[in-house]
Amino acid sequence: MTTKRRFRNKYRLEIRERDHNPPHTHLVGGEFNVVIYLETLQSEGEWPKGLRDEVLLWIQQNLKNLMEEWERWHR
Repeated sequence: MTTKRRFRNKYRLEIRERDHNPPHTHLVGGEFNVVIYLETLQSEGEWPKGLRDEVLLWIQQNLKNLMEEWERWHR
C-alpha cells in the first residue's frame, strides 16, 4: 500500500496495490476505514469528525495523480 497523504498526524490516505475496482482510496487510522471512490468521490464508512471536507478537497486537487497511480498498480 502507498500512503499518499497524512491528515492530523493520525489518518493516512492510501492506495492499495492489489485492490478491487472501481478506483478508490482508503482513509485509515484508529478505528476508521473510509473507502473513497475516485471517479465519483462517494464514500463508504464512518468519517473521523470534521475531516471529510478536508480530505475530499485534497483528493479533488490531486485527482489526476491519484488516478495515474491507481492505473500503474492495477493494469
